[in-house]
Amino acid sequence: MLGNLKYKIFYTLAAAVFLLATAFVFFAGASGGEKSEDTDCVPLTVLMYHSILKDENMKNDYTLPPALLENDLKYLKENGYTSVVVEDLINYVFYGKNLPAKCVMLTFDDGYYNNYYYAYPLLKKYGFKGVLSPIAGESEKYTKSGEISVTYGIAGKNELEEMYKSGVFELQNHSYAMHSLAPRKGVNIKPNENEEEYVNEITDDINKAQDYIESITGKRAQCFVYPFGAKSKITEQTVRKLGFVCTLTCTEKPNTITREKESLFELGRYRRDNGESISQLLKRIEKYKVK
Repeated sequence: MLGNLKYKIFYTLAAAVFLLATAFVFFAGASGGEKSEDTDCVPLTVLMYHSILKDENMKNDYTLPPALLENDLKYLKENGYTSVVVEDLINYVFYGKNLPAKCVMLTFDDGYYNNYYYAYPLLKKYGFKGVLSPIAGESEKYTKSGEISVTYGIAGKNELEEMYKSGVFELQNHSYAMHSLAPRKGVNIKPNENEEEYVNEITDDINKAQDYIESITGKRAQCFVYPFGAKSKITEQTVRKLGFVCTLTCTEKPNTITREKESLFELGRYRRDNGESISQLLKRIEKYKVK
């Protein structure tokens, strides 16, 4: 009898230890965010989206149907990807926090109203975060006019604020009114332009966009997203002097984020178009990494 009692106590304690260990693993894994190993080198793929529209006739290299975006999100979810935003990268580089081992950044340029209408609910549905970079001057115009257009409109201040406060979208700087191809391409210097005047002009524009973003989020954007990817050496120097610790280009290249501050500048992005599936795109990126 005494022997049986000892065995019962032993197995009861063993079962309790097992349950406690299982619970610890479960809750540690469910915490999200910082669940990867503490490494000093993390590969990062950045995808670049623009307009999301349901009308098949509107499809082009910069306009995708919401069904394609949903397929992307579903594939990423099923294949173990975790979305990160600029703040996550900054926390990794500057504050020693971790990044997921298999992370992806979803960026949405220009701030179209259809990002609010289609992309925002889809990201919420699949538990992803995104980086939204509105043309601040256009957003301000649509806010003042009250005009709403899923087809061509830009999200106003109320929509941007809702998306930001939800935690789904982070807001970054994409200029205030320098999103055109002429007389200058984006924020790039014009031929024969006086360097001092150029620096003053883009500084004023970028700071104006910073003020607008701060009026929504309560803080200055920390990443500058180059319109059209256009820039020069002077542009990059100016952006850094303005306090940005991260920049996004339109150059298609994979990124490696390290604990070094420099790894956050000139991050490459892959434009998402209708030419290939998300699995084909990611396989192409992987081949490029190997080379």
